[in-house]
Amino acid sequence: MKADGSDFKRLTTENNIRHFYPSLSPDGQSVVYSAFYAENNYDVYQLDIADGSQDRLTSSYGSDTAPEISPDKSQLVFAHISPNTNKYQIMLADQLGNNAGNIPSINGWDPTWSPDGKVILFASDKNGTIQLYTIRPDGSKLTRITNLPAIRGRSDWSPDGQYIVTYSGEPWNRELYIMNADGSNVRQLTPSGGNSQGPSFSPDGKWVVFTAYFDHYGEDNGCEIYIIRIDGTDLRRLTDNDYCDYQPRWGP
Repeated sequence: MKADGSDFKRLTTENNIRHFYPSLSPDGQSVVYSAFYAENNYDVYQLDIADGSQDRLTSSYGSDTAPEISPDKSQLVFAHISPNTNKYQIMLADQLGNNAGNIPSINGWDPTWSPDGKVILFASDKNGTIQLYTIRPDGSKLTRITNLPAIRGRSDWSPDGQYIVTYSGEPWNRELYIMNADGSNVRQLTPSGGNSQGPSFSPDGKWVVFTAYFDHYGEDNGCEIYIIRIDGTDLRRLTDNDYCDYQPRWGP
């Protein structure tokens, strides 16, 4: 849909297949996402927005989730979990899903590229509590950047790389937090009480889109898509459906 909530349209058409973690390509021409076709098996697919054609990019035993194409369109990052180990790994492949391999010694999920493509932000419980970390694609310079009490994942960078937005809190009491890219100067972005989560920056860096329950708090299907300015003002709801709208990602 457009940034004002108009032109809402459906892209996937299989009613009996679950589709999750959509992310627009840097040129806005396609969407990568995870699809569930068999038990313990999510694979990454790419959908051409113009003609609706789909290509399967991964094929492995386990779940491949949270895919995202690098800013230069040369690589694909995603999280992989094997039912045998129950450990999440951050995976890199070429843009077509070939030559996939994990970043050594890294367990985590919900990866997202920095705007310059030099660093990957992800969530991990490697030190007990779930926090956000950054790492270079070659596996060097692992850095913990947050110290929040209940981070989940699904974070994002501002287009200029100066800020990070994430969400934290116990179930039904989650809020968005914005901070400097090194994790300093953390502040709550959303008004309390909306169970806000899953944020993404706008291309101009002035807005954040996210899922929340401000108008239907406590309802399982009550989540809608909202936007808010990065100073915490001008909260707006974009969707109004009788099902749950969630996991928004802003396109170029």
